[in-house]
Amino acid sequence: MPIDAPGYPVNLLVAGKECLVVGGGVIGARKAAGLLAAGAIVRVVASAVGGEVRELGVPYDERPYAPGDVDGCWLVITATGDPAVNAAVAAEAAAARIWVNAADDPPSCTFTLPAVFRRGPVSVAVATGGYSPSLAGFLKAYLSEQVGPEWGELAAMLSAARERIQAGGRSTEQPDWREVVSSDMLDLIRSGQLDLAKERIEAWLSSSSD
Repeated sequence: MPIDAPGYPVNLLVAGKECLVVGGGVIGARKAAGLLAAGAIVRVVASAVGGEVRELGVPYDERPYAPGDVDGCWLVITATGDPAVNAAVAAEAAAARIWVNAADDPPSCTFTLPAVFRRGPVSVAVATGGYSPSLAGFLKAYLSEQVGPEWGELAAMLSAARERIQAGGRSTEQPDWREVVSSDMLDLIRSGQLDLAKERIEAWLSSSSD
């Protein structure tokens, strides 16, 4: 079922935050792995904990979900495949004002998970508001072919340039950063000419400060 209203896109910073995954199958393992990659402290509760979850090395309780399991969590993901369990988890999390996602069960969600790929510090997320997760996956695959690792390298260079602008007491909103991105910077990075790319950024910074 699609979500009636469009969501408000955010990038949750869950590093060091306690998060719960309810469900011990392949999907639960994938959700737990995603949280771990973001630095979260992950715990799993599931009636049956599969090998994929065990291999992650996260603490788990091999038992049915029980009231109180969400206590102390910042975020909860349920991936049981059981709508009744999803609803129970969602209800308790909502009452505690904890964000919850239920895999393939939009009515039980207070947030949804887009299809994501990363190029270093650059993250590209695709969401369809529950209309078609498969379409989101297709667009993710398509865009991942268009956005290569050079974008991550460029982001790191621009971050360093931004820090220099801030250190000089200037606003980072003033330069038109699109001038750098739309130039031949990406071609230089793709061809391994990183020093020349950095020189171009320095020259651009100097000209933009005039």
